[in-house]
Amino acid sequence: MNYKFSYFLNEMKPSEIRELLKMASTPGLISLGGGMPNPGTFPSAVLKQIMDNLIETRSAQVFQYANTLGVQETLDIIPGYLEKTQGFKCTPQNVILNSGSQQGLYELGKVLADPGDTIITEEPTYVGAISAFNANALKMVGIEMDDEGMKTDVLESRIKSLIKAGTKPSFIYTIPTFQNPTGFTMSLERRKHILELSNSYDIPLIEDNPYGELRYYGNKVPPIKSLKGGDGVLYLGTFSKVMTPGLRLGYTIAPTEVISKFNLIKQALDLATNTFSQYVAYEYIKQGSIYKQVALNIEMYRKKRDIMVNALEEEFRDGSTWSKPDGGMFVWLTVAGNVDTKQMVGEAIKNGVAYISGQAFSTTGGQKRSMRLNFTYGDDEQLKEGIRRLSKTFIKKN
Repeated sequence: MNYKFSYFLNEMKPSEIRELLKMASTPGLISLGGGMPNPGTFPSAVLKQIMDNLIETRSAQVFQYANTLGVQETLDIIPGYLEKTQGFKCTPQNVILNSGSQQGLYELGKVLADPGDTIITEEPTYVGAISAFNANALKMVGIEMDDEGMKTDVLESRIKSLIKAGTKPSFIYTIPTFQNPTGFTMSLERRKHILELSNSYDIPLIEDNPYGELRYYGNKVPPIKSLKGGDGVLYLGTFSKVMTPGLRLGYTIAPTEVISKFNLIKQALDLATNTFSQYVAYEYIKQGSIYKQVALNIEMYRKKRDIMVNALEEEFRDGSTWSKPDGGMFVWLTVAGNVDTKQMVGEAIKNGVAYISGQAFSTTGGQKRSMRLNFTYGDDEQLKEGIRRLSKTFIKKN
């Protein structure tokens, strides 16, 4: 059989992270590459109690198909949860529940842009966003970052030049808080500026906030959507970091006219998100367990973040640099010298450590000297030893 594959596949490549996960079970290998929460944060006892009760009392509902937008009780409870944790108001009519926020990213590219359209992201940006936007054949323009997030003065200049060339961006995508992969947090001043640019040029702004509740140091910076003039911001959230990733539940907050379009796309994708997961999340929020668990997650992850940063300070005294995130799950390491971290993955694995190269997060194929390191998954001693093995891999080459 001669199969003809669609042109959408031309720009799609296997995820470096998915490939790494295949090796995660290799005996003795310390993986700093995945973006996985620590299993010790999974609220297993609470979830078992919730699940047992749902099966015993509501099996006719929890095992049935759900409305495409979501289970009504879960849709109803999310606005109050977001007002308490993120400081902005919305209604149940502004919510659609997805099979993880990854599905929301794919829907965005399908709803707000046509194949071949240009969109704006951070450089580097989340590898899952790159995959979703490539799957919709979108052209990504990456805006460089520093430790205050996307450089919005560069963004403004790029928007002007694109519009002058007849290419108005279809939307702007940002992870402003504890960004994946860098760990950087966008300053309040830049949040106001990016919102101003979005409104002034009539370009939809997408705020992805999977890590916002995982703050270990410093004062909270309000979500862009909570700022004056932020009503039109589209907001992506997930329960993967505050409940469990395996239940695959995320959500998008958007104006009702946009939600109606997401509804159409989702009908074609999967009809509806896992009903059981939605009821579990409803009970998890309703009984307040989510707030208690987040506090425990923060306590664990703060210690792990410190262990990794301190280990880098001890092992990488060669001019390498790294982010020092106030929250989230990742550190962005840029090694000194003329090195290609993608080419060095094999050498690192020989030394018993794995990471994700910076190129996996680049819209341009750049970031060759950088890598993303995850500090949430490994145990404390593995984090220290993993950084020692990284230094053995890289410092001897410079």
